[in-house]
Amino acid sequence: MRWMKLVLVLPVLVSPQLRAHPQENATDRVTQEQRAGDIAAPVLSEALAAQVMLDRAGFSPGEIDGEPGSNLKRALVAFQTSHDLTPTGMMDQGTWQRLQQEAGNQPPLTRYTITSDDAAGPFTPDIPTDLVEQSKLAALDYRSLLESLGERFHTNPALLKTLNPSATFTKAGESLTVPAVGSLKSISPPSGVTVVVTKATSSLTLEDADHHVLFHAPVTTGSQHDPLPIGQWKVNGVQQDPQFHYNPALFWDANPAHSQARLPPGPNNPVGTVWIDLSKEHYGIHGTPEPSKIGHVESHGCVRLTNWDAEYVATIVKPGTRVIFK
Repeated sequence: MRWMKLVLVLPVLVSPQLRAHPQENATDRVTQEQRAGDIAAPVLSEALAAQVMLDRAGFSPGEIDGEPGSNLKRALVAFQTSHDLTPTGMMDQGTWQRLQQEAGNQPPLTRYTITSDDAAGPFTPDIPTDLVEQSKLAALDYRSLLESLGERFHTNPALLKTLNPSATFTKAGESLTVPAVGSLKSISPPSGVTVVVTKATSSLTLEDADHHVLFHAPVTTGSQHDPLPIGQWKVNGVQQDPQFHYNPALFWDANPAHSQARLPPGPNNPVGTVWIDLSKEHYGIHGTPEPSKIGHVESHGCVRLTNWDAEYVATIVKPGTRVIFK
């Protein structure tokens, strides 16, 4: 089954693959507000619908971009394996039906109106690339309202602009078409949870005592200079909105002329919005200011997730939670 690419049309249409499913399926519908309004409604590509439903089901594809990339395939394989389906990494009929059940049979797109609080920020429009220069700023907030909304809806800002070609993303009152991502429920099985980071699949999973996957997300894990420290560790604690202590001695590619610096908190902090400290010194599981790179590039040894996935993991773990790097 081939993946359909996102396009915009008027009037409302659906892709051939989505049309092949029963009319009552969630992915074959748009919201009543879209039908009622004179809006150029997007075709629901299979890749976009799959990303949104996987996100809602707790098998994160990382940043939603409407494209059939490696993160989407890995999320599908993880979902299929967890639900005793053939792990093809493609959206076959059985996977589609099970995903709809797990995702709550809701349309993958919805409407959202920008609020005055959204538009007020705060924002940090100009963030230098140099970490020492970043340390001189008062905060490392989102650069813009568009970037903020992208994180809220787990979505690449370019996709939000494609879904809303007439929007300015600058003022309260604008009505937008956005992915219908939801809030995951906390999971706390009686036997506890183990965090498993797998280098070969660039993935983090939360697993119960029977190794059943409860949550999956793409990660960036180490490099040849700073390899992932294979072994078993424990969570020391969780810090929300962390400052970042920049020590050039810990980075192989740092400018040796730099001195140590303390960077302010914010979603564009180098470790994002949350730091999960591990028993391995200098190592943690954390967020990132660049969600589009998760699962695609190397790191300086720590485990990076999108901010929203890191924040979810932080609600599940506690001091003493076992962490396996393999």
